[in-house]
Amino acid sequence: MTKAKIAITIEDNLLESLDFLVQNRVFKNRSQAINEALKEKLSKIKKTRLEKECKKLSIQEEQEWAELGLEEDLKEWSQY
Repeated sequence: MTKAKIAITIEDNLLESLDFLVQNRVFKNRSQAINEALKEKLSKIKKTRLEKECKKLSIQEEQEWAELGLEEDLKEWSQY
């Protein structure tokens, strides 16, 4: 995977926390820590978006769609 070098500005207290994690070998370097944090945040945003979209669904409407055509299919199936 290709990478791009960027410059960022962060608050002093965040930088101190970041450097503490790097010094204590939680991360190899600042880049790794920021990369992993960004991946995690983006994943959470995607999940939240999916949850919001799912909440818009009507259970009754979804059930009706699932059953649509089921009666016709049952007529074609042989009795057991």
